[in-house]
Amino acid sequence: MKPPIYMTDLDHTFLRTDQSISEFSANVWNKKAKNAILSVATARSFQKSRNFLASLHLDAPMILLDGAMIVTPEKKLIDLKLISKHLADSVVYEGSKFNIHPFIIALKDLELNEAFLVPTRLNGHQNGVLQNYKNDPRMIACKKIQAIEMNLKIVYFGEYQILKPLTEHLQKTFGNALEYKLSPEKYSDGYFLTILHPEGDKAHGLQKIADYLNRDTQEMTVFGDSINDIGMFKLAGTSVAVANALDEVKAVADIILPHSNDEDAVAKYLNGLY
Repeated sequence: MKPPIYMTDLDHTFLRTDQSISEFSANVWNKKAKNAILSVATARSFQKSRNFLASLHLDAPMILLDGAMIVTPEKKLIDLKLISKHLADSVVYEGSKFNIHPFIIALKDLELNEAFLVPTRLNGHQNGVLQNYKNDPRMIACKKIQAIEMNLKIVYFGEYQILKPLTEHLQKTFGNALEYKLSPEKYSDGYFLTILHPEGDKAHGLQKIADYLNRDTQEMTVFGDSINDIGMFKLAGTSVAVANALDEVKAVADIILPHSNDEDAVAKYLNGLY
């Protein structure tokens, strides 16, 4: 009998709001991993995810940066979906018309050394986000932000009143050449707009992992809370929303848990306690 497969989002799903993993969740995860395949599907990068998951046993490739990168815990690269330098720089130019400049998450090389390009002109929401990245060696401050060769995603943080028309403008300008996800930022009162390769989302990532494991996505159970989880919710056999998930996510979930991320919702499901 094939082992079940579980893929969970991290922020506001498996991680607590303070970005920690409880001892209960870690114990349940590692116990479950003896008879199941567990991994993550997150907006975070390889280095950040590896830091969070150091105490957990993972058996499958990780979906990282919303699906732009698929990589094993041992750092074996399975797939990359990149935004070309020309296209990324064009996005930056169009965004400047709205007086806002993005973060760009990229790779310096195929050894997965990461670059986190940050504009020197920041708004309040961007400053807030960067509090979690103090002394991060990946950060590169850019007086004039420009893309490099291997760009994984472009992220704008700001007010909805700015990002909504920016999203519409970029969609009109670039169409299907990119994927656009506008979502509330739960760590603050702002919004973020994530721009990806059109096949750089979690749904495509889930299919890549299914192919890698020689399994079907219908055999997978996925957990999430936000807009970037909706695609994989529709593709997986079972989709599970935590209690604090956005209404748009709950609307497409097969199961809505009574517990939030701060109440170990995913671990309680894995442990049969929901």
